[in-house]
Formats: sequence, C-alpha cells, structure tokens
Amino acid sequence: MPRSAFITGAAMGMGMLMARDLARRGWRVFAGVAPGLETSALTDGVDLAVVEQDVSDEDSVAGSAGVVAGVLAGAGLDLLINNAGVAGIATGPIEGVDMAETRRLFEINTFGQLRVVRHFLPMLHESRQSPRIINFASGAVRVPMPCSGIYNMSKYAVEGLTNTLRYELAPFGIQATSIEPGAVKTHMTADPVRNTDRIWEQAAPHIRQRYEARLRPCTEKLGRSLIDCNDPQYIVDRVLALVDVPHLKSRYTIGKEANMLPLLQWLLPESAFEKAIVKKFMNP
Repeated sequence: MPRSAFITGAAMGMGMLMARDLARRGWRVFAGVAPGLETSALTDGVDLAVVEQDVSDEDSVAGSAGVVAGVLAGAGLDLLINNAGVAGIATGPIEGVDMAETRRLFEINTFGQLRVVRHFLPMLHESRQSPRIINFASGAVRVPMPCSGIYNMSKYAVEGLTNTLRYELAPFGIQATSIEPGAVKTHMTADPVRNTDRIWEQAAPHIRQRYEARLRPCTEKLGRSLIDCNDPQYIVDRVLALVDVPHLKSRYTIGKEANMLPLLQWLLPESAFEKAIVKKFMNP
C-alpha cells in the first residue's frame, strides 16, 4: 500500500511543491487548501486529493480530518506536514503591535498547527509505516529580528509543540521534527523592500517617533536580504529527504543564510552572537 501524507497550506508555495513531489513519488497525498483558493496549478498532471481546510477554524480542521479518515478507512496516515502559515501581519515594535492581528497570526501559525496535530494524530497512530510529523518553524527562532516579534513568538511556540510531541509520541513510534528554514522566495516574501517600508507606514505616530530612527536600518537591511533568498525547491528537496531518515533530529536548519547559525551559536557565547547580529543588521 502506498504511503499517505497530509500537507497543510498546499495551494501555493512550498506546500504545493511538497504535495506535487510526493504525489509523483507514488504517495497518496491529501493537500490541505484554504476554502475558495484556486487549485488548478496544484492538481495539474498529478494524482492527489484536495481537502478544504481553514487551520484557524476548529470545525474546519475537524471536518478535514474526517474526510481524510474516511478515505483511509483505518489504513493510517504516515506523514503530516504542518506547512500553513502567514507573515507580514502584527509587524512592528512590540510596544505598538496590533493585538487583533497578533491573535490572527497565532490562530494560523501556532494554534493552527496545534489543531491539525490534535485532529490528525489518531490517523498517525494507525500507521504502520514509520509515521512522522514535520512542523514548519522558522530560522527566526535563531535570529529573532526586531519588528517581527509576534511572528518570532509564534514560531518559538511551534518548536515547543514539536519538542513536547517528540516525548509524548516516542513510545508509539511516531516521530516529530521542526524545520527552521531561512527566508524563501514565496508569496510571503514577494516585494520585501516594500513590505518592510509598510512596517513604518502602518505604525502609530508615537511608535514611529520613538523607534523608527533606531530600527529602520535593521528593517531595510532585512528587506534587501530577502531579495536573494532561498529557492523554494531547494528547501522542499531537503525537507522531503527526511521522510526516509530512520531517526529524525529534533530540528533541521535549512537555507544558505541559516545553515551556519547552529554552529555559530554553539561556538559563540550568547552575548557575542547577539553583538554580531546587531553589528550586521542594526548599525546604519
């Protein structure tokens, strides 16, 4: 029987690439797609099942799990990839972040992954083919840049979820890992210079007055660095290589600007690492 996978956020970007690549390899793929999104590029030339799912809605996630469970009919789910996520909202200095946007970001990035794990775990328990969970965190947990604090927080929480799952699920033979990718060329990083400008355009006047002169050099350098970020297929190839790794590590840092971060953090005292980051990004 072919192995089965469910991938969230599969309508575009890396989610779509992973779904299509696994389908070409002969996997039985269920592609989670937010309701109403176009799926012709996702399904073109490959055999996979599109399952509507809004990760921020409990009933929607429960319903999508029911659809997949009905199709599998007790065969079990072998791979769950929590890829869905957003960036570019709740941005700016922590003092001025919008709390409604903060809650929305957490509902997708953090609680969304939690919902999917909770509802799909029963199917992973039924698998007999080395079941595993791959949760997308971010390279931001290594370098939590200013003005992205809420996004950074949401991805730290993902790693907390993954680490807990590793302990809870080990007795059952279910493995879990976090992916810490560097910046990737997707719809979320399109026009990065303009996106970083919007951080200050949307900020309240008193926040701009207090923070912009000190932090704008950092956001501008970050925006320019995103112009030449990782090709999504590069990240996807390395993530999908993990489906056959016998023993998953707790986390994998992937990407040309991110690969060296674990080594640098191991070699340098935390204070020295922070000074290096400040010198690179925050000095005019």
